[in-house]
Amino acid sequence: MEENEKKVLEAFKKAGKPLRPGDVAEMTGMDKKEVSKIIKKLKEDGKIVVPKRCYYSLP
Repeated sequence: MEENEKKVLEAFKKAGKPLRPGDVAEMTGMDKKEVSKIIKKLKEDGKIVVPKRCYYSLP
C-alpha cells in the first residue's frame, strides 16, 4: 500500500464519520484530485464504502 493511501485511510479513522474527498484533502494536505484517485482505488479494493452520494467512509 502506498504512503498516500495510508494517509487517506488514517484520515477516515480519525474522523470516524463519512467524509468528502475535499475534507480528506484538507486533513491530509494533499491535492484534491490525488485524493479522489486514491479513494476510487480504495473503493475498488473494498477498503472504503459509499454510505451516501459524494461521501465515503470505512466499511
